[in-house]
Order: sequence, then structure tokens, then C-alpha cells
Amino acid sequence: MNVLVYAASWCPDCRAAKQFLDSHGISYTEIDVDADPAASAEVVRRVGKRAIPQLVIDGEWFQPYVPGRGLLYDELHKRLGIPRD
Repeated sequence: MNVLVYAASWCPDCRAAKQFLDSHGISYTEIDVDADPAASAEVVRRVGKRAIPQLVIDGEWFQPYVPGRGLLYDELHKRLGIPRD
């Protein structure tokens, strides 16, 4: 599985998404949208706004959170094939 995480260091939802991936042993490549203007532009092009974190799982874009509500844990488990405990 190839996982990209479009994120920024100041973003609490980004930290939570990466912590989730780390806790389940999912390797990923982080793309810092603050350090890479082209990456920021790609997020806007794909989702219509600068909304992070964004995961790209085997080429499929997925916003793993709802603003103000946090991560979509059930959806993350499903999309990443992680069984629920």
C-alpha cells in the first residue's frame, strides 16, 4: 500500500492522522504543504481548498477528518484495511 500524507507541522488534525498511521504500523510519505508550494497547489486542485490533512491511498484521495469534529476513525480503519479491536 502506498500512502501519502499532505500535512503541515502546525496542524493538529495532521498530527492526529500521522499518530493513527504510526500506531497501526502504516508507513507513509509526508508531504509538507508549507515547505512545498506545488504540494499546496495540488491539494487545492484535487479538493478545491487548502484542507489538510489529506491522505492519498494507492492514488485515491481521502480527507480523513471533519473540520471541528476530528478524525474519521471508522473510515480510516476501512480504507486502510485495519481490523477494529
